Amino acid sequence: MLDQAQRLRQMATEGNEDNNRPKIITVTSGKGGVGKSNLVVNLAIAIQKMGKKVLVFDADVGMGNDDVLMGFLPKYNVFDIIFNNKSIDEVVVEGPFGVKLLPGGSGVARVNEITNTQRNNFLDKLSKLEDLDYIIMDTGAGINRSVLGFISCCDELILVVTPEPTSLMDSYSLLKAVVHFKIKSKTKIVINRTIDKNEAEETYDKFQNAVKNFLNINTEYIGNVSEDRKLVLAVKSQEPFIIGSPNCMAAQDINKIANLLVGDCSSETGTGIQGLFKKIFNIFS
Repeated sequence: MLDQAQRLRQMATEGNEDNNRPKIITVTSGKGGVGKSNLVVNLAIAIQKMGKKVLVFDADVGMGNDDVLMGFLPKYNVFDIIFNNKSIDEVVVEGPFGVKLLPGGSGVARVNEITNTQRNNFLDKLSKLEDLDYIIMDTGAGINRSVLGFISCCDELILVVTPEPTSLMDSYSLLKAVVHFKIKSKTKIVINRTIDKNEAEETYDKFQNAVKNFLNINTEYIGNVSEDRKLVLAVKSQEPFIIGSPNCMAAQDINKIANLLVGDCSSETGTGIQGLFKKIFNIFS
């Protein structure tokens, strides 16, 4: 399925020239409808509220909705920076608490059309985004070339799983592809839409046992996010629940995950924004 598997395996050691290198966290899922984008937006805000500087890169090509969840509709995306000579300031939108959003749109899908001059100009423009601590990349769902490519670009991988059997099966299939192409050796797991902590832990144990028995990849459970009516209302009102209902169960769960991630990453050096896009260009061109 992937004709550039060798490139994927090389990404971990390439593109780390930035002086100031934010941590790249890719959030993905085996299937759609598991609440991945909602988790990304609220997690980004939670980390930003901790005093860190966060950029969300909506890398769900053609189907991104992080902007809607944040409550606005950007005019431009990465495509316009590369092909229409827009500046970073014109495209990047500032959301709640200063979280930045870089919409991917169709720009990533057309990487193979980029000239060397366009590529270099784009990388130069990215220097305006150097003051960041984290870049959270929201991929599409499922198993395809773009999702696997974005997984190969990150410093940390988070897989969002729900207790439904279809989510467990599709998540397992995604990790099977990751192992097959030797892209990553470990992933963090978040169990979303859970009734309680017990259901979350039981779901992770079931999933982890299958992975341990049949796949050569390490998993780490980093928390759950409760099923919460406040979450549904937040989506309808286009206001992240961590802002509109900061004391609800889902918000408390997100804050726990944010604290764990910041603690884990505090002493590590990341790939950086220019390093990230150098990897993307190498993979998709």
